Amino acid sequence: MVSGDGLPVSGLLTVLRNVVHLGREMGVVESPITADLGYSWRPDKPACYPRGLPDSRYPDFLRVRKDTPAASDGLAAELLALREEVAAPTGRGPDWRAALDARIEAVAEPYEAYFRDWFAEEDVDWVWALNMTLSDAVPVTLALHRAAAGRWGPGRRPGGVLFWDHDLFGSYAVREHGARVYPVAPGEVTPLPGGEPGHLWAVVSDDLAKEAAGYPTSAVPTVVPNVLPTIPEGGLDARHLAFLRGIGVPPERPVVVAPVRVFRVKGVEISLALLRAVREESARRGEPAPHLLVFGSMAEDPEYAAEVRVAAAELGVADAVTFLDGVPLESHRDAGGAWRLDEIDLLRVAAATGGGVFFTPNRTDVESVGLGPALAAVAGVPCAVTGFAALRAVYGDDHRLAVVGEGERGLAEAARDFVALTAGNRSGDGEVRAALARNRRQMARFFPEEPWRRLLERMTEPLDGRPVRAAVSAPEAEA
Repeated sequence: MVSGDGLPVSGLLTVLRNVVHLGREMGVVESPITADLGYSWRPDKPACYPRGLPDSRYPDFLRVRKDTPAASDGLAAELLALREEVAAPTGRGPDWRAALDARIEAVAEPYEAYFRDWFAEEDVDWVWALNMTLSDAVPVTLALHRAAAGRWGPGRRPGGVLFWDHDLFGSYAVREHGARVYPVAPGEVTPLPGGEPGHLWAVVSDDLAKEAAGYPTSAVPTVVPNVLPTIPEGGLDARHLAFLRGIGVPPERPVVVAPVRVFRVKGVEISLALLRAVREESARRGEPAPHLLVFGSMAEDPEYAAEVRVAAAELGVADAVTFLDGVPLESHRDAGGAWRLDEIDLLRVAAATGGGVFFTPNRTDVESVGLGPALAAVAGVPCAVTGFAALRAVYGDDHRLAVVGEGERGLAEAARDFVALTAGNRSGDGEVRAALARNRRQMARFFPEEPWRRLLERMTEPLDGRPVRAAVSAPEAEA
């Protein structure tokens, strides 16, 4: 597996975990999967560049490489400069293009050798390439294409590369210093799926498939919705109680989770303002005040993380929020013996304490799916959400949500709705429980497993029934 995100934990990797579990149940995926998480080509994630965080712990199904194939003193600056160049308007003349091609080639060459040797050494059947179509590191994507062309295709062994994209150019309007990081469409030097034999392309939504139809490639992506986790029902287990004791939260207090990265477009500051409004509404109604758990690493975007901490203090909720600083792919005890809970366990805590989920992106144009409402639904808890563009396209008009509107009035109205839902869920209110049960049933329709089953079977058929030996490559991304 190769990931373009450059992060040790993200929503992308938790979905990968769910797909791997499905593939192992089907008997078509062997583990551990060797993975390159993009650390060496994402200097815009400085805490993880170039070898990841020193204390990162990975689940048993994932064996993470930390190679630096093109290491040099100037590589970080060159990668950032190339990202900016390929996002710039095209048509600047042959001299510009020749110079750009030469710079891309200088970085691509050692990565091509790295991928080629890796795939041969481990006898890889398929590479899962996560979010590698975005132009974070065009030389690395080009190298992956070339290594694949030399290994798979007509007259060669079966298998290839599955490009699995959760974000594409037009719909992922992330900004740095006020400017878009990615162009609205792929540039002339951006490698796209379909350029080589052995390519498969999958995207997570119909809207992304429609966007991809306008790209200059013959490849047509398959829509494979995200695979959701199964959240066990029941009360708090010993590890959950130990975790709550460790962060100073009594088990009688409702826990609300914000399953997002601490990254500017994720709108953690809105969740904090909503937390204050929800706590005020809870006090007015005589309901217990909730505690908020924010998933993301504080090291990914230190400037924004500092702003978030200041906002928590100014809003008066600093003692009512815990920044988890990254959620592992599997629950475990850290070196000091404290429990680090995974997404599934944290959702269990939210459900068992009568809490819920906050999902509050501060831009409408960065979420292609937005899994917060889905995670709330499978856990059987309410969700408060801002109205991002894909919300109703993904979840429909009858999915019961507390939608956060504009300004203080919008926060207050959403808080009243959310508190009514959480209080009703705790007390067994028939109407609220029925709405949450309907939300959960809808997930089988909105996020079916069958497309992934068909895709895994399609990938396995040419291999004479052998389990797929998958290497995964993924970019740095969202929770």
